[in-house]
Amino acid sequence: MTHLSEIQVDAGAIIHNVRALRALAGNAQIAAVVKGNAYGHGLEPVVRALEDEVDAFQVDDLEELRALRHHTAKRALVLGYVPLRQVGEAVALGGELALYDADRIPAMAAAGAKVHVKVDAFLGRQGVLPQDLETFIQDLLLFDGQLEVVAAYAHFANIEDTTDLTHAQAQLEAFSGCVARLRDFWPALGRHVSSTAGLLTVENGNDLVRLGVGVYGLYPSAPLGRTHSELALWPAMRWVSHLAQVKTIPAGHPVGYGLTYRASRPMRIGIVPQGYSDGYDRGLSNCGEVLVGGTRCPVIGRVAMNMFAVDLTSVPGVVAEEEVVLLGAQGDERITAEEIAALLGTINYEVVARVSALLPRG
Repeated sequence: MTHLSEIQVDAGAIIHNVRALRALAGNAQIAAVVKGNAYGHGLEPVVRALEDEVDAFQVDDLEELRALRHHTAKRALVLGYVPLRQVGEAVALGGELALYDADRIPAMAAAGAKVHVKVDAFLGRQGVLPQDLETFIQDLLLFDGQLEVVAAYAHFANIEDTTDLTHAQAQLEAFSGCVARLRDFWPALGRHVSSTAGLLTVENGNDLVRLGVGVYGLYPSAPLGRTHSELALWPAMRWVSHLAQVKTIPAGHPVGYGLTYRASRPMRIGIVPQGYSDGYDRGLSNCGEVLVGGTRCPVIGRVAMNMFAVDLTSVPGVVAEEEVVLLGAQGDERITAEEIAALLGTINYEVVARVSALLPRG
């Protein structure tokens, strides 16, 4: 046992996933999205695996850019919010920054930034509204030559778990119109709009694709997983812990806070030293499962901050310090991010991204 609990990251799976997705991207460059601690997988192992596989990395803010620069000098897109006082440092670190508001142009120009103009094409988040583009262009031209307008980009709003692409097509039409107008002034302007979901549905004519969840072997939605099963994406995360204690409790004995579970018979239980502070959601109380000895074992009682209990009835020979898998495979069984997400009423992205950054990765 190297660590009590750890996140094991399969570099081979990550490389396989990127290569499989790159085959769909034509001549477009690939930016691997490693924000959120590489979707919970750990920045260092993911960047190390992809250094020779991708053209760029995308992060969210200056803190993530600082961390990224410990591991790679490769092109870095910083597409979240960077406070104006931090723009100079972000540029000094080689970050290409999102530009989505005219008020930010002077600070970007003063720093000599490379910028990606964010178009709010019917998403309703950061970005220049198409109807405001002409005014924005005039504001930008006041600083022409002081910053480099690298690209324009947008995000899809409703593309992952629907077969109705009406809104996506309307977004593409609005975005493409904005790109055409921007190219009247910056002819070499690049464009990018697709994440993994966009690549699997409507990708066409962009020079860069921002690969996020697919890098980590997760499909953006169940429908896209079914329609693109031939990609055979491999989940890259395995969340491992070890039994801190194994014991038998008598019938009627409560388990955990709130007395939400009582043993209906003498029961052999195991204590897992992980909890909601580690990212194992409290919503998995009395409904989640883990793997012990290659067998599914139910979570019983409430998940606490640092531990929870499991029913070991199905694995009578297990003893303390044996491996427990909270996410990933053990033998022929696998706990998936999708099944955990279904129990929690959320998405697979959140399940992996919320795993504590304090857990060792490797």
